[in-house]
Amino acid sequence: MSADPRQRRAARHAQPAAEAAPRKKPITVERITDAALEVVATEGYDALTIRRVAAVLGTGPSSLYAHIVNKDDIDDLLIGRLYAEVVLPEPDPSAWREQLLGVYTQIRDLYLRYPGISRAALAMVSTNPEMLRVGEGILAILLAGGIEPRTAGWARDALSLYVSAYALEQSLVQQRRRHQDQEWVLGHEELLDRFTALPAEKFPHTRRHAAELISGTGHDRFEFALGLLMNNLRPASG
Repeated sequence: MSADPRQRRAARHAQPAAEAAPRKKPITVERITDAALEVVATEGYDALTIRRVAAVLGTGPSSLYAHIVNKDDIDDLLIGRLYAEVVLPEPDPSAWREQLLGVYTQIRDLYLRYPGISRAALAMVSTNPEMLRVGEGILAILLAGGIEPRTAGWARDALSLYVSAYALEQSLVQQRRRHQDQEWVLGHEELLDRFTALPAEKFPHTRRHAAELISGTGHDRFEFALGLLMNNLRPASG
């Protein structure tokens, strides 16, 4: 410490040096994808815009265009990120249907984690490496089951379309149930009451079989629908 009283007094009254402002993290494709997933998880897919993603990152939309082309590009990144979590089995000719169900169940659950995100997969022909990886894995399972290549390709498209639509419907139902003004979203018991109260002369079958018509959970019906599609696939002869 300085022995000079004037120097000590000057040091005591000196303004502390301004701390350097923390540097902002650079915008990257990974951070854009993280932010987009955050928007969908907390606000739903309908809230996903480039402007909203930029706000989460604390920047302006123009900063994102150095890394993405448009909103469709974000959709591609999102689905690629989800598909990176899908675990593919080694194709087993004796269990190909079970393996397909397992892969598509994983995809369904990933979609349901982010409300409405399966819309991003609809009408998309993606070259995202992770989507191609999963598509290749599904095709390999079908071919291992003896399915002819064109049938396998068409079946993969149909199964994927159903899974995306199923997840979207489930997300919409959950969203509407959170709004009390959506009175037409009925519970199981109320739906049963309405069906059994229908005029018998106009709706004899619906009224008589109401319990069967509304039975099962959504996931029960998911497995049923995939089973209908897969059980109509036949190994190629010869």
